Amino acid sequence: MMSTVLVANRGEIACRVFRTCRDLGISTVAVYSDADADALHVREADAAVRLPGAAPSETYLRGDLVVRAALAAGADAVHPGYGFLSENAGFARAVIDAGLVWIGPPPEAIEAMASKTRAKELLGIAPLADVTEADLPVLVKAAAGGGGRGMRVVRELGDLDSALKAAAAEAESAFGDGEVFVEPYVENGRHVEVQVLADTHGGVWALGTRDCSLQRRHQKVIEECPAPGLPAALEASVLEAAVRAAKAVGYVGAGTVEFLVADGRAHFLEMNTRLQVEHPVTEEVYGVDLVALQIAVAEGRALPPGPPAPRGHAIEARLYAEDPARDWAPQTGDLHRFDVPREGRTRVDTGYASGDTIGVHYDPMLAKVVVHAPTRAEAARKLARVLERTVVHGPVTNRDLLVASLRHPEFLDADRLDTGFYGRNLDALTAPADGEALAAVAAALADAAGNTGRFGGGWRNLRSQDQVRTYGEHEVRYRPTRGGGFEVTAPAGVRVVSAAPDRVRLDVGGVVRDVEVARYGDTVHAGAHRLTARPRFPDPTVPQEPGSLLAPMPGTVVRVADGLAVGDRVAAGQPLLWLEAMKMEHRVTAPASGTLTALHAVPGRQVEVGALLAVVQSSVRTDVPTEAQEDQTV
Repeated sequence: MMSTVLVANRGEIACRVFRTCRDLGISTVAVYSDADADALHVREADAAVRLPGAAPSETYLRGDLVVRAALAAGADAVHPGYGFLSENAGFARAVIDAGLVWIGPPPEAIEAMASKTRAKELLGIAPLADVTEADLPVLVKAAAGGGGRGMRVVRELGDLDSALKAAAAEAESAFGDGEVFVEPYVENGRHVEVQVLADTHGGVWALGTRDCSLQRRHQKVIEECPAPGLPAALEASVLEAAVRAAKAVGYVGAGTVEFLVADGRAHFLEMNTRLQVEHPVTEEVYGVDLVALQIAVAEGRALPPGPPAPRGHAIEARLYAEDPARDWAPQTGDLHRFDVPREGRTRVDTGYASGDTIGVHYDPMLAKVVVHAPTRAEAARKLARVLERTVVHGPVTNRDLLVASLRHPEFLDADRLDTGFYGRNLDALTAPADGEALAAVAAALADAAGNTGRFGGGWRNLRSQDQVRTYGEHEVRYRPTRGGGFEVTAPAGVRVVSAAPDRVRLDVGGVVRDVEVARYGDTVHAGAHRLTARPRFPDPTVPQEPGSLLAPMPGTVVRVADGLAVGDRVAAGQPLLWLEAMKMEHRVTAPASGTLTALHAVPGRQVEVGALLAVVQSSVRTDVPTEAQEDQTV
């Protein structure tokens, strides 16, 4: 039996595996990059080994360094987590050759299934070779890995070459394997998958279905178990196909077989030869610990004759530091406070805690929040409420989008689920949330209560002029009153019950609401709302030259358009360069037709947010339109 496990990963999945290891009495070892030196997974491990550098290619993708770390720390087994090297057969062999236990499938099974091209060949499905107009739309897809990297939808034949290059570059950066292939793109189907688990004694479990149709950039956002509303015959067919695929390659351990369901048929997508991000929903419904079962299988034990019976319904939401209203742009910065209510059957898998920093090198997922309930409707209601009450003080997140998604009629009606959900509903889902104007009032009064001197002192015998504070589009007017209170003059209909620097009570139409307020520089968190205060006296900074393209986020310049040079004529929307940030590639395009008068972007250069990348001589606009490239699932 194993005694010490090294997890060849980071963040929430490393913390997740550590939790099971502690329950089993197994010691844990973390590996960490320089950027992760104080990360939660490092703090939670019994021992940790540094991987010098920050980029994944220097650290978590260096299998030789990871194996060396396991041996140095005295580990006798390695768990790969998901992403990075989890589907790398060469890494699995290196672990085994070093005399360590590999908590995963045999290298031969990884080779057969982890490469999507070889998996499809095994099942008699050929990728597209010569793409014509008649084949469009198509999907360019990385042969290895997952997690939304190395995928592009191509709708115009002229875009195919650039999509192939971009997908290959992104796949090489994320997985160390730049192989890509092309397949037909099925619009607005349902993403359904089957969790499989196999032992070395011939036992194979199919632990029901999951639905992962709510996606952005082909990356899952909300997942659930079981997949709702599948016809019995279709469900039986995908379960049988998953078991058949696992047996065909002599599979051992946990894996997932994925399908796209459209027009009443299930189309095989791929088999992921690892644990999935969304595995907790299966655990909650079947009452199992998949990591514990992975360890048991790796130790040579047999699975029971069949899996437990399923109970109820589970839904998982991925909480990301990203701005859905700005093309899902990833966000960085200090996570001042992070607190998810955990009453009842609420589960939180996370790699962050209050006080941590969200950096630029890795995926921006903060946590997976999972609930279990007797029915799907109850689970959706409960998860929406838990997320609504979650405190996230720091960068912009997708929390409000998740809440709105879980309450949307299309989501609640299982018959209307498909991967086009966000394409149809994003504008409505990202509209300002109810109560934002009232939150602005609370923010202004909390600021005034803590800084009365800055606002001209307290009440005077003469009627004072209104004080004005603006948060986003919300202007708040108020004045001090006798006794140290405040009167709100705009918006109308708000009465101040009490105001303190960290808490404000407001009465609107006889309904009293208590709003907790916290301020971090110009950012204010008032209740569930994140607001940005407009300065009363803006700094007289020198404006950028018209047509300046500024970095919308910190990242690394990975590519500049072939042959692009100062003096070139460019067209509006033409891709000029690509940034990589938080494991995603972002395209920077010309804001308008004109002449490129400056080009400061150089491949390999790291840039901070707001850095000047290029200038296109134009008077149309000066911000940087970016298009986050289409990304896929883990």
